[in-house]
Amino acid sequence: MGTFRMYTGADGQTHVETIELAQTPAWTAGLATSNIAFRSAPPGNFVDWHPAPRRQFVIILSGQLEIGFSDGTKHIFGPGDARLVEDTTGKGHTTAVHGNQPCVTATVPLA
Repeated sequence: MGTFRMYTGADGQTHVETIELAQTPAWTAGLATSNIAFRSAPPGNFVDWHPAPRRQFVIILSGQLEIGFSDGTKHIFGPGDARLVEDTTGKGHTTAVHGNQPCVTATVPLA
């Protein structure tokens, strides 16, 4: 279980970094949100290259989600992992449900 940030770098590509909550007081103080949406994607579901539609947290509730980056690396997120997704420009990333279980997520757009 971890906390991560995905963002568009100066190179126009999506990158990921681990966030230490103790070093991120804005996150622990509370962030303005507008709503929450729950989604379930079946095993094998794949979404090709796309930037995020807006700044949002995506929290994995069950299953696993594999995120692909343009440098060829992939990162698998599982239950309890929370990602601040900020790669709203550039090439973006791919998403794929990893394993044989559906992936259930909670998406929280930031206001």
